Amino acid sequence: MLTILGFVMIATFLVLIMLKKMSPIAALVLVPALFCVFVGKGAGLGDYVIDGVTGLAPTAAMLMFAIVYFGVMIDVGLFDPVVRGILKFCKADPLRIVVGTAVLAAIVSLDGDGSTTFMITVSAMYPLYKRLKMSLVVMTGVAAMANGVMNTLPWGGPTARAATALKVDASDIFVPMIPALAMGLVFVLVLAYVLGRRERKRLGVLTLDAVLVEENEPVLVGAGSGKEAQPPARSGQEAQQAGGHGPGVDLAGEPEGDGFQGLDPNRPTLRPGLYWFNALLTVTLLTAMIMEWLPIPVLFLIGAALALTVNFPHMPDQKARIAAHAENVLNVSGMVFAAAVFTGVLQGTGMVDHMAKWLVDNIPAGMGPHMAFVTGVLSIPLTYFMSNDGFYFGILPVLAEAGQAHGVSSLEIARASIVGQPLHMSSPLVPAVYVLVGMAKVEFGDHTRFVVKWAALTSLVVLGAGILFGIV
Repeated sequence: MLTILGFVMIATFLVLIMLKKMSPIAALVLVPALFCVFVGKGAGLGDYVIDGVTGLAPTAAMLMFAIVYFGVMIDVGLFDPVVRGILKFCKADPLRIVVGTAVLAAIVSLDGDGSTTFMITVSAMYPLYKRLKMSLVVMTGVAAMANGVMNTLPWGGPTARAATALKVDASDIFVPMIPALAMGLVFVLVLAYVLGRRERKRLGVLTLDAVLVEENEPVLVGAGSGKEAQPPARSGQEAQQAGGHGPGVDLAGEPEGDGFQGLDPNRPTLRPGLYWFNALLTVTLLTAMIMEWLPIPVLFLIGAALALTVNFPHMPDQKARIAAHAENVLNVSGMVFAAAVFTGVLQGTGMVDHMAKWLVDNIPAGMGPHMAFVTGVLSIPLTYFMSNDGFYFGILPVLAEAGQAHGVSSLEIARASIVGQPLHMSSPLVPAVYVLVGMAKVEFGDHTRFVVKWAALTSLVVLGAGILFGIV
């Protein structure tokens, strides 16, 4: 009974948010609370929620201070050179912009943190998507899939969990999987190319002078510069007449002067004199994350405090920066704590355990010698419907034991278990995805409808490549 109710609860949640009948926060709280009462365990709801909140509190703290830290770094101009380089490459061509989104997300994902990747990617690309009236779900979908493939890095989380759960070396899991993961990343880039061509066909090869943005639309999400976006001028002369701040773009799409700036180059929060301090602080912070010198929430808490103190030594300026990013902080942290209710009820009522047992028990006996393939297929939906901890520490050991009984090594099972990550990164139980959709101002249901099919296909490409290369 709990198995059926678990699947029904998840389906109910997804249907409600995809049809926009409820907000994600409300659905994450009310749906599991209702099902908890329905299964006769309403008396334990408080304990389940507290357990869920306790488990996710460090993640919420990390996201809160990470948003403040990277928001300040964007404000002071740390990423301006990167953004200018991307914008120079992308120009006003939708195809280049979508491909550039995938490349940027993949590169930034090397730090192993999805929230960081999404904050930097959206901050860089959002102005172009808005000005050219491109589909924002294309941006969120491509970024999520690129990050999902790169999330399999040994310091990204899933690979380390699989290694811990099965007592194998993380490098023995990841290194042989590189060719298959590379195929997955190539597929994401090809998909970005196809989606970019679709956007180019819909919009044409535009010039930045030919499009207008809505009045009062901020140029950069979370930048907090206090300046509103201005419509791009039709020409350099008209820009001067209209009081425009940036150079125009000629009819061929080539920038005049320094080209289109997605970030206001004259915003008052810039700190060019502290550029190298901020760069060193960021590199040190990312190095400390990778080397695990301190827990990630502690690192971002210290980093945010240092960034605010050094760049904005006056108290009113610090308060202004915190206020500028407060909306993103509240949205994301609120979503994380709401997700804690969902995960707390799933685990506390035993729904997850019953769902996992049902799936394992229903694997046909003849599939025993192919347990690596079975694990890869199961990892796609299971890592979407539950946390990585639940899958890797609760289900993977059972699958590995079944595989060993048929001569399938734990390493093969472990490698197959990470192929579902491209879809996992868009799971409603992944806090980072709320950073992505929140900063991009995309409805979570819209993102889900768009990305699920493509992300699942990306996972299948990785699995297929792994089988083709004899890795799993």
